[in-house]
Amino acid sequence: MAQTLSLHEANHAVPGWRALASGLHITVATDDFAAALALVDRIGAIAEEQQHHPDLDLRWGRVHVVTSSHDAGGITDRDVRLATAVNEVLTEMGLEPETTRVAQLEIAIDALDISVVRPFWAAVLGYDDGRGQTLEDAESIRPALWFQQMDEPRPQRNRIHFDVWVAPEEAEPRIARAIEAGGHMVSDTEAPSFWVLADPEGNEACICTAQERG
Repeated sequence: MAQTLSLHEANHAVPGWRALASGLHITVATDDFAAALALVDRIGAIAEEQQHHPDLDLRWGRVHVVTSSHDAGGITDRDVRLATAVNEVLTEMGLEPETTRVAQLEIAIDALDISVVRPFWAAVLGYDDGRGQTLEDAESIRPALWFQQMDEPRPQRNRIHFDVWVAPEEAEPRIARAIEAGGHMVSDTEAPSFWVLADPEGNEACICTAQERG
């Protein structure tokens, strides 16, 4: 049976890879489209050999890879093994990860009764209603929705905010740029797991990392 890692453990498991909400992520820059395609081909061969298949996003001069173990509901030693093999290919091809570009957007909705609210959003977005606190796009293209349980109404605050998952080393620079751009800190009591920021009109976003998470 595969061994499941906490987000904190996974974040330090493989050099250059960062644990975000949906799994282990890496972004790699290449010189051109042909080099990016060659890297995807190599990763595909690894995936077939290991029978463990990551999500691959191919763009001109850049490849983004996400691996997770859906049957285990998280990141396991299978993902670590695949990521380690990919790193060997990166070394061979002379490529380096770009950890500051690794990010994932999650939309968070505060709800008093999640079971009542969730089906509406599943229908509007065309997502499968898988129960629980999260709705995910089956193709892993559109952002996930995460429903935060409320104990009582909070009419003075917005009920929808963005969770922006980043590599731990990118969190503070990202926060600094947001504040310089006119935002302000709402709360840092849960740092380094997440910080709550707001724009000049009070719309909120959380900068999230895998640090100190189970």
